[in-house]
Amino acid sequence: MPSFVNDRLRNLYGVNFLDLMVRQGAIDNPPKTPFTLGFECSGEVEVLGENVERFQIGDRVVAFTDYKAWSEQVIVTEQHVYKIPTGMSFQDATAMLFNYVTAYILLFDLGNLQKGHSLLVHSAGGGVGLAVSQLAKTVEDVTIFGTASYNKHEAIKNNVNHVFDHVVDYCQEIRKISPEGVDLVLDCLCGEDTNRGIGILKPLGKYVLYGTANVVTGETKSFFSFAKSWWQVDKINPLKLYDENKSISGLNVRQLLFKQNRHQYVRNIVNTLFKWYNAGKIRPTVDSVWAFEDIGEAMQKMHDRKNVGKVLLDPTLEPKEKEKTAEAVENTSDAEKDGKKEITESK
Repeated sequence: MPSFVNDRLRNLYGVNFLDLMVRQGAIDNPPKTPFTLGFECSGEVEVLGENVERFQIGDRVVAFTDYKAWSEQVIVTEQHVYKIPTGMSFQDATAMLFNYVTAYILLFDLGNLQKGHSLLVHSAGGGVGLAVSQLAKTVEDVTIFGTASYNKHEAIKNNVNHVFDHVVDYCQEIRKISPEGVDLVLDCLCGEDTNRGIGILKPLGKYVLYGTANVVTGETKSFFSFAKSWWQVDKINPLKLYDENKSISGLNVRQLLFKQNRHQYVRNIVNTLFKWYNAGKIRPTVDSVWAFEDIGEAMQKMHDRKNVGKVLLDPTLEPKEKEKTAEAVENTSDAEKDGKKEITESK
């Protein structure tokens, strides 16, 4: 039997783009409804299962979950829970976990980022994008190119060396600055951007796909978006990669943890990130914190790509005051009734 930690998560929950994809059914084998969303959370240990050795009741922890994070109580296996260091807030711990683990693997284990390298990261204003830019700066003389909506440029201009709106020909703009291209491309979009990313690589360059955000376009699942993204990706020819000295890889942290059981590998990364946090090398950026009642608005903000940094849920927050639409409708209805009464009487 596995060991369990039972957390009453009275503190914070992370919102990720993966939650949007699950909500729209834009992933393989989506869970059957009804189910609870959420893949990361933080709180205090309330109950310990048998054979749990790493934790004690009252420990402040942050955890990965395979769904079900957005719950009053969450049961998770010990191997997916991490003790929050002294001095780190629940907010920073939750904002770091999923995004910074992803960014670390992308840059250092798959991307082999080294001194003097250059990289392109899409969605540079999102949670992972900002984590990538922070972690990349722990390596000397790295040039960061990023794509982001124009309205985010001012907010992230100090995080990247060069930022472009995604609608422009960013590859052409990159080549004006770096004619050879870049050493590393981190792609969370897929589709046509896959071909552009592989094409912009230098010899010995690496392309890593870690998301398929281009399939999330409308308010509901779009088979057209799926087909378009699939159709736009050229068939990868290994011989061409061989001739051009390029590498292609992918990363799915959820699969890595819950299907491929690389929990000790991830734990080592989390420990490293916590040490860097305590040393002042990294600090997560939180875009906004929402009450549970406002989750629709929070997810819509991510859907519209308007967040700069991490989006969090806090069940202790009061919901935003809604516009008094009900009162307005009632007043309109009364006015309409009065109007109809006047017309009737005039007849």
